[in-house]
Amino acid sequence: MKVAIVGCGYVGTATARHLQGKSDCTVTATTTTASRVSELEGVAQRVVVLKGNDAGAIASLLQNQDAVMLCVGAPNPQAYRESYLETATTLVSVLQQIPTVKQVIYTGTYSVYGDCQGKLVNEESPVAPANPNGEILAETERVLLAASSPNLHVCILRLGGIYGPGRELVKIFGRWAGTTRPGAGEDATNWVHRDDIVGGLTFALDNRLQGIYNLVGHVSLSSGELLDRIFEANNLPKVSWDGSPSVRPYNARVSNQKIKAAGYQFIHPEIREF
Repeated sequence: MKVAIVGCGYVGTATARHLQGKSDCTVTATTTTASRVSELEGVAQRVVVLKGNDAGAIASLLQNQDAVMLCVGAPNPQAYRESYLETATTLVSVLQQIPTVKQVIYTGTYSVYGDCQGKLVNEESPVAPANPNGEILAETERVLLAASSPNLHVCILRLGGIYGPGRELVKIFGRWAGTTRPGAGEDATNWVHRDDIVGGLTFALDNRLQGIYNLVGHVSLSSGELLDRIFEANNLPKVSWDGSPSVRPYNARVSNQKIKAAGYQFIHPEIREF
């Protein structure tokens, strides 16, 4: 199977490395940065430098490919439209001329559910983005899902917050130790280990999943519970909360039952790295 991975940052690089080790996979990795080519040559059989909204480059990339993984990220909030929506729109327009591609898998985010005041949500729950960039992410999903057909399966993986090697939770939140934070620490958080993102992408590829699947760990901790566990495990002073209204733009407990029912077994179902 020939797989193109558009966007090889933290998740895409790990996925390329994993798929390259499978005897039945030939991986093409993409980057927007020429200086990363030599690095990516170590995890993929082919490396291409391109921008996701370059239709000619995308068309060339996808020739004779069987599947595409869209693992893009935005370098800053101003780049969301170009990084996500323009890439998805370009990809969909090009796929109409590339009949070999049978599957698209996109790593989205649970933030599209918006502020649900801590309620449990699943894939059937409505999306309610809380800001313009959230709406761009929701529109990216709509553009991709509209391209689904009997010959093209489109799978959206809505990820939780990403942690793992080099991105341990203590590195993400360590600067908050001993500080006073806004809110009461009651907002729901949802996290997924990088290994399970790689595992979920591979599972979706192998099983030709179609539609939307939440990819988060089994337990949704409150922000207060999460930070207490991180700082206790690392002998750091805990956070205090000022009791002010929450300003977090998304607050939902996310169910992962659908992907588990499909047969995916989590590698790290509980948060294990602090």
